[in-house]
Amino acid sequence: MRAKKLISHLTVSRITSTRNVIIVIKREGVIIMTKFNFDQVHSDIQFKIKHLMVSQVKGTFKQFDVQLDGDINDLTSLKATATIIPSSIDTQNEDRDNHLRSNDFFGTEDNDKMTFVTKEINENQVVGDLTIKGETHEETFDVEFNGVSKNPMNGQQVTGFIVSGTINREKYGI
Repeated sequence: MRAKKLISHLTVSRITSTRNVIIVIKREGVIIMTKFNFDQVHSDIQFKIKHLMVSQVKGTFKQFDVQLDGDINDLTSLKATATIIPSSIDTQNEDRDNHLRSNDFFGTEDNDKMTFVTKEINENQVVGDLTIKGETHEETFDVEFNGVSKNPMNGQQVTGFIVSGTINREKYGI
C-alpha cells in the first residue's frame, strides 16, 4: 500500500475582536460571519504510513496554520485554508526526518509549504485542493464537528473539528 494517511485534529477559537467579525444583518435573524483564531496549542496534524510493508511510521508536522472564516451555525458557509510547513516533520527519528525533507520526498528546500484550500464543507466531509510539491489535486476528507463550547479559563467561545482521510502520496511525487 502506497497511500499515506493524514489525520489532522483541528481546534479553532472564535476571535473576540470586532474588527475581524463581519456581521450580516438580515431581519428575522443576524448572521455572524466570523474569522476564527487558530489554537495551535490544542491542535495537531498527524500522519501514519506503512514502512517496508510490515510496520507503521507515525509522525506530525510541528508548524502549521489554519485560516477559517464563516458562520459556525452553517457549516456549508465555512471557508478554510490550511498551510503546513513540511520541513517541520517529526517522526521521532532525525535521520528519517532529514530523508523525508530531501528531494526523495518533500523537497523542502524548494517546497516550503503544503496547502489545503476548501471548496465545499458539509456536516460529514470537506472537499478541497491539496498542494504538495507543486502538485495540486482535489481531495475529500471526513469531518467530525465537535460542537461549540465556552472556554472556562477565558470565556471565549471555542469550536473543534477532526478532519481525517487518506491520500495517494504518489500523485504528489512523494
